[in-house]
Amino acid sequence: MNRLVIDPVTRIEGHLRIEADVDEGGTVRDAWSSGTMVRGIEIILKGRDPRDAWAFAQRICGVCTLVHGIAAVRAVEDALGITVPANAQLIRNLMIAAQMVHDHVMHFYHLHALDWVDVTRALDADPAAAARLGQSLSDYPGNTVERMAAARQSLEAMVGSGQLGLFANAWWGHGAYRLAPEANLMALAHYLDALAWQRQVVQLHAIFGGKNPHPNLAVGGAPLAVSWAGSGRSVGTALDEHGLATVAAAIAAMQDFVTQVYLPDVLALGSVYRDWFFRGCGVQNFLCCGEFPGPGGLLVPSGVLLDGDLATVHPFDALMPDGITESTARSWYRASADPLHPFAGETELDYTGPAPPYEHLDVQGAYSWMKTPRWHGRPMEVGPLARVLMLHAHGQATGLVDDALTRLGLPMAALCSTMGRTVARALESKLFAEAMSSWQQQLVANITAGDVDTFDGRLFDPATWPQQAQGVGLTEAPRGALAHYVVIQQGRIANYQAVVPTTWNASPRDAAGQRSPYEAALAAGHDLLDRERPLEILRTIHSFDPCVACAVHVMGKRQEQDRNDTGWLQGESPLSG
Repeated sequence: MNRLVIDPVTRIEGHLRIEADVDEGGTVRDAWSSGTMVRGIEIILKGRDPRDAWAFAQRICGVCTLVHGIAAVRAVEDALGITVPANAQLIRNLMIAAQMVHDHVMHFYHLHALDWVDVTRALDADPAAAARLGQSLSDYPGNTVERMAAARQSLEAMVGSGQLGLFANAWWGHGAYRLAPEANLMALAHYLDALAWQRQVVQLHAIFGGKNPHPNLAVGGAPLAVSWAGSGRSVGTALDEHGLATVAAAIAAMQDFVTQVYLPDVLALGSVYRDWFFRGCGVQNFLCCGEFPGPGGLLVPSGVLLDGDLATVHPFDALMPDGITESTARSWYRASADPLHPFAGETELDYTGPAPPYEHLDVQGAYSWMKTPRWHGRPMEVGPLARVLMLHAHGQATGLVDDALTRLGLPMAALCSTMGRTVARALESKLFAEAMSSWQQQLVANITAGDVDTFDGRLFDPATWPQQAQGVGLTEAPRGALAHYVVIQQGRIANYQAVVPTTWNASPRDAAGQRSPYEAALAAGHDLLDRERPLEILRTIHSFDPCVACAVHVMGKRQEQDRNDTGWLQGESPLSG
């Protein structure tokens, strides 16, 4: 058995190492996932004002620029019994959905699609044939001969310069790539279009939250006033008719791109790589905490699916004492007991791994900075696939899901796969983008009817708080179920724990030796065409959209005087690993 190491796994957020045992025939027989960085935000938050938690917690990630802040304000609101105004809830729904759609499009085109699209083969494509291919998939206005020719010309210039720029350091020409040159060129053109598209999309966060990334939030509602004709308010930086019209235009842009470009491209990709609907299944347990509250309940319902049964929904309760727990049995942390419910969670660093540089992790002991979450002792997959399966199990979005499966000629169970995760991400993007229009319209209707409240500050005075309180803030991040747990004592944070999606999916084994989703998906069997270039492993890992907590900066042993005039360590550059 040969031990294969991928470190770092690129085109993700954060630092992830995968080790896999590969037999002589090139089949993956076992795998281990290691988060090789410390998050540490929980430690930083201790002793702080709970009202400020969101600003720190939001920095857990630089890609999910909103969701940790949302979970943080909801945790504090839950602890203190705060109910936010209807307008604030609509604004939060719009911001969360915008994050979802934006993140999913960026993940597909700029991170994951490159596992399936051979960029260099686009040079062999006929722009006219590429345009006809695009036009056969949708009525997207960008599928023109001129656009395809311009994309190929840009690639030719890049290659002609002697470097591939943002497409460098990839396994182009790998035998596992299957797309025709024209399909590769079309995907390249859409890659470039998606870069431009996101400029309009992020305006929504800037209008409601003041900026993007990391928009402003507030315990008790939304941090903006409303200035509206006839409302009696006139505030220069407030939400007004122009701002909401800009939001409506951004929503329309999201809907158009998802419907005309993203979803057709994903389904076309799935038809070519159809066998990948039968690889990378994983643990076959799925958890969803739910999201997008409204008068009729949650748009995305909460629940748990177990053992591959995609019809029976088990209830989910984030507060159940023996429900969600986190183990540190295989992680570099100390804990007084194991496992622990997040309210009692401990974050005490205790690195016991090999001294760097090392060839392999000690996978028989602790081998990751991630804790290991479990639901009643079971490993759970979270993310777009879990949400789409949960929607379908509840009898929601069935037409959207069933139509895609019919077009692909696949059963429901085929979604539990590497390609299934990729398709689920596009399907829910269409659902969320469409839902945004109704939330936007309801917000406008509320305001024009005279309801301009966006914030409830009645419990904002710490003197009114109980001496002890605890709460949980739940949301669905682009990568899955996210829960922040806060314990407040005498007006300060006594304990804070974040159970994040990639921790569910990428965590190490638990004390019982159960694999988490990454490890289980790889151990299910992947045949590698080239063991020196394990593209197949990256396809499955990227299908989860890894987001190992970011914003951790490490200084080497060399001191400040060792830096050169550019401010970077000698021999390094801003783009060095």
